[in-house]
Amino acid sequence: MTLKNDRFLRALRREPVDATPVWLMRQAGRYLPEYRATRAQAGSFMGLATNPELACEVTLQPLRRYELDAAILFSDILTIPDAMGLGLTFAEGEGPRFARPVRSHADIEKLFVPDMAKELRYVMDAVSLIRKELNGSVPLIGFSGSPWTLACYMIEGGGSDNFSKIKAMALNDAPALHRLLDIVTDAVIAYLSAQRVAGAQALQIFDTWGGMLSPHMYREFSLRYLQRIAAELPRGEGADKTPLILFGKGNAPYLEELADTGAEGLGVDWLVSLEEARRRTQGKVALQGNLDPVTLYADPEGIRREVKRTLESYGKGPGHIFNLGHGMSPDMNPDHVKVLVDAVHEFSRVLT
Repeated sequence: MTLKNDRFLRALRREPVDATPVWLMRQAGRYLPEYRATRAQAGSFMGLATNPELACEVTLQPLRRYELDAAILFSDILTIPDAMGLGLTFAEGEGPRFARPVRSHADIEKLFVPDMAKELRYVMDAVSLIRKELNGSVPLIGFSGSPWTLACYMIEGGGSDNFSKIKAMALNDAPALHRLLDIVTDAVIAYLSAQRVAGAQALQIFDTWGGMLSPHMYREFSLRYLQRIAAELPRGEGADKTPLILFGKGNAPYLEELADTGAEGLGVDWLVSLEEARRRTQGKVALQGNLDPVTLYADPEGIRREVKRTLESYGKGPGHIFNLGHGMSPDMNPDHVKVLVDAVHEFSRVLT
């Protein structure tokens, strides 16, 4: 089926577009009243994420409100470790928790690559259903957490202020951590490959916590595994190749190395200008980003001003996908999101 709107995929291939494509991390989420109603119906976050029909519904909700140029699967980055048997729960106001965190060699040896047709079937069913319901309107993005970011939650047992447990393992027993990261990387490759087969038309890896590593630790424990995924993930060939985007919070020091991985796109946060990122990546990749999400708390004129500034920072020419530098927050105003999306298309038509 021919896509009615292929701006996003064209921009990833660095081809000319009539306006800069835009989608937003966490565009399906708690800031939307219709999302909150669907989540209440599901009973819990995981009840929502593991129900393909409801996951499809919340994926489509922002597309009914806004002229977004891509849909992203509604799921969570922690589905892989949950499927490995770590016992994921979400307590209200506390974030994710694992009942059985990975702390020892014995724990690592129990890990396995989940069966995508069994333990993670609900994700693939959701991808297939969303792709069908989109009916060629916009492309569908599948995603995974990065191996390092998944390992952070698996070892810490949840979120953390300083990630002391995983950093201690990196310093005290690097071979054990590499063993864990190898297993998780195998699982991420299998997971993204299965999403692609189920219908995802682009794939994104979220390396949320790579940026809190020192440079030598980042290269050893995060970048190495991103490079492996980019090299080993089956994505097809030529015009049919499924593009891969590597997003990392705090990834600015490593843009040159990330641009050499073979990924088609890099997602960057607001701590680096798009002008600098474009210069340093030398046209090897498309760039995605990078408005500070807090901009959505500004009034409409402030939002429009910052959208224009972000577009001008990238400048003329293809290869830009507009996004936030990280995800949206639950208390953001849905009307402000419309201002942002419309401003991207309005201002970029002048630039492209």
